[in-house]
Amino acid sequence: MLTKFLSHVGRFILMLMGMLSKPENRKVYWKEFMHQCNDIGFRSLPIVLIISTFLGAVMTLQSAYQLVSPVIPRYVIAQIVRDSTILELAPTMICVVLAGVVGSKIASELGNMRISEQIDALEIMGINTKSYLIMPKIVAALFMVPCLIILAIVISMVGGYAAGSMTGTVLPDQFHYGLTTDFVPFNMYVALAKSFTFAFIISTIPAYYGYHVEGGALEIGRSSTTSVVVSCITILLADYGITALMLSNG
Repeated sequence: MLTKFLSHVGRFILMLMGMLSKPENRKVYWKEFMHQCNDIGFRSLPIVLIISTFLGAVMTLQSAYQLVSPVIPRYVIAQIVRDSTILELAPTMICVVLAGVVGSKIASELGNMRISEQIDALEIMGINTKSYLIMPKIVAALFMVPCLIILAIVISMVGGYAAGSMTGTVLPDQFHYGLTTDFVPFNMYVALAKSFTFAFIISTIPAYYGYHVEGGALEIGRSSTTSVVVSCITILLADYGITALMLSNG
């Protein structure tokens, strides 16, 4: 099992090293980059907006339910929602969802190209397929996923504000005061660090499994499923590592 794991790691590193070459045609690469930005970013907007809205709303109501002591001011609920969303909920939960939505698409797309011998045809024409097919996906993910996370953080605050106002658990003035009180800018740097790290994981691991798939249509499905599982586990491990570093520097 260790040998198999090290083999995957070695092939993964070789794939990343193989894509680091100068683009043959910048216009073609730019077109592919914009196409991937649309697929990874804009097509993921609906699910990100829906999850973020209910994430903030549920977090607000759950915090209000647990803070039963009259000694604790109500604006603390907004602080809990703000810090929890920025540090953990928005980056981790949204990226786990994106690992399923975006990661499975990347793995299936590359796997289908491998099985139908499109990748082999591109290589015969002298095209660096790793650079042409994989690098635009990684760059687009590194650009779009942090933008989606920032948007998710904002929408979660709005969802929490709306839920608190409609249910009367937190008054609008209290919620606004809680959002702006004792804010630590370092938390945003941690959220962005997680976003870039998770974006790299979401784009590279499914690309690896899709690019190296062998067999037929059944193997494409298995490769896509495996890539999502490995991506989610890696995201959780990276989340723990970044959080541990945050605590050690705090």
